[in-house]
Amino acid sequence: MIDFILILKLIAGFGLLVVGGDFLVRGALAFGVKRDISPLIVGVTVVAMGTSAPEMVISVLSAMTGHPQIALGNVIGSNIANVLLVLGLPVLIHPITTKQQGLREQVDWMLMVTLGFTLVCFKAELSFWVGISMLVLLATFLQQSVKGSIPLSALNEVTEELDDLPKESHSYPKIAGLIGFGVLALPFGADLVVDAGSILAIALGVPESVIGLSVFALGTSLPELASTTVAALYRNSDVALGNVLGSNLFNILAVLGVTLMLTDIPVDEAFLKLDIWVMMACATLLWLYCILGASIGRASGIFFLTGYAAYIFSLYSA
Repeated sequence: MIDFILILKLIAGFGLLVVGGDFLVRGALAFGVKRDISPLIVGVTVVAMGTSAPEMVISVLSAMTGHPQIALGNVIGSNIANVLLVLGLPVLIHPITTKQQGLREQVDWMLMVTLGFTLVCFKAELSFWVGISMLVLLATFLQQSVKGSIPLSALNEVTEELDDLPKESHSYPKIAGLIGFGVLALPFGADLVVDAGSILAIALGVPESVIGLSVFALGTSLPELASTTVAALYRNSDVALGNVLGSNLFNILAVLGVTLMLTDIPVDEAFLKLDIWVMMACATLLWLYCILGASIGRASGIFFLTGYAAYIFSLYSA
């Protein structure tokens, strides 16, 4: 029997992660405008925080508190959910085209990073030097984005928002309050989620990795799911594809990169039997859509959602 208090802790934890990440982003935006920092520098920082903050604090905290398989499962599960769920649901409302400028470069990077991560996982342990390599790759990707070699839709959105934000919009105390609340809310929310998640795994009789792959991955993907669904309602869902590609890149390079700087993560053999391959298949499928210039429509959405439901069912029926 799952305790009602446990569910409330999970909901409260995810709520704090979402709100904390939003406040941190708002504070960073306002600080950048106030100090006349380059919009590109602020944009890259905000995109990284906004895309990775919930996954990062959960992965770091879980790995540092003796739950490394939750950390790894959260990243793998989030990348699967981003493709099958975050893209699958909005295309039932409005199709997504794959012919945007610069999309090919993004999807090539996403596939390359996912393939590299898959190969490294078969070494059985993700170590400090793997984390260093991931962060170097992330820095290279961001440098190319800033130079314009790899157009990043999320970066364009943030820089446009910066242009519209008046310099007098926030005082320094208000900026400090926004950033301070975000810095406090994120680890507190992650602590609630990790604590409740580890107890939930025991209550359900499943490995912690399954909770990371399903509950945590779904919880941290909810903001992206909400934004892509709203975009689809306004027939502006094309931007969702670029955001999913960026999110999957940041999940591997930033979230795992930072986590591995702090502690090694052994790769559970269960990940190698199914989950890594599902993640790789999702990345390859998205890559094929993009290189063929095919629209992701309602039939694809039904296929994606059915695939996600089957994957989640397989986790709990094994």
